[in-house]
Amino acid sequence: MDLCEHSISGKLLQALGEFNRGDWFECHETLEDLWIGSEGDIRDFYQGALQLAVALHHWRNGNFSGAVSLLNGGAGYLRRVRPVCQRVDVIGLVSAADRLRDELTRLGPERMAEADRGLFPRMVLVAVTAGEEHRVE
Repeated sequence: MDLCEHSISGKLLQALGEFNRGDWFECHETLEDLWIGSEGDIRDFYQGALQLAVALHHWRNGNFSGAVSLLNGGAGYLRRVRPVCQRVDVIGLVSAADRLRDELTRLGPERMAEADRGLFPRMVLVAVTAGEEHRVE
């Protein structure tokens, strides 16, 4: 059974809100609850999103190598998943993680705090209507 086909769960909706508000540590905890015991694509989805949350938490705490490493690792897990999983725009999440990782690498550890917050990944829902998908911000 492909759990990515399911509608978004209440717990994932909670994680989405935490992620987008910048409550990255809390998001990590929520996603970890989902990740434990999961299997297949949905496990990669949860782990990828979890690693992105931890990467952003590291950024806030000034941990350059942790932020860059987990942006890369989280995007890697998400690349294994379908483009939309439980209505979350996975492709957009991966693209944003890659852009932020590239920007942090360009800035380096001394200037990482200058990163444009507009580049930060956001978990965005995709509305599905009659076989079409549309981003919902």
